[in-house]
Amino acid sequence: METKALILITVSMAMIGTAFGTSHTVGAPGGSWDLQTNYSQWASRIRFTTGDELQFLYPATVHNVVEVSKAGYDTCNGSRPITTFPTGDVVPLAATGTRYFIWGVPGHCITGMKVEVDFKSKVVRTVQRCRGTGNRRRCQSKIVSSSAAAGCIGHSTVARFSVATVVIGLMLELMMIDALDYATEK
Repeated sequence: METKALILITVSMAMIGTAFGTSHTVGAPGGSWDLQTNYSQWASRIRFTTGDELQFLYPATVHNVVEVSKAGYDTCNGSRPITTFPTGDVVPLAATGTRYFIWGVPGHCITGMKVEVDFKSKVVRTVQRCRGTGNRRRCQSKIVSSSAAAGCIGHSTVARFSVATVVIGLMLELMMIDALDYATEK
């Protein structure tokens, strides 16, 4: 009985982690929010999707993170921040688009302590269109968002609902197993 419960809980937790996205430590694996990391290079290696999150790790006494507009990013100007994060923070990526983060104290952003994160919808599909026949056939592939992503349905909402449904089902199954075990003991 305990083994079944442990297996069900483990599977549930794995499903929850998959559905909610990935946590990306900014600058990892070789760095963090510091002056040594090339953030453009770091961000170019990752496909960020909705539901993911950015985790900025830094000593609060030395650094901070400021989310700014594209103009603020390009000029390293944090005087009109969208959001200021005074301590090591987790930033959820809830909707598609590009977000810009800099170190808010003058001087460090200019030396490269800034990151631009472009994130896409989690659900995409490849559409292939072909023309011609035989050796003259030419095909083009195009990656497009699913109809749910293009509409107003948030994938994180769908994923959370799906995971909640599975977890509730598993919990009900555990309760039924417990009830049956209790009934057979008497």
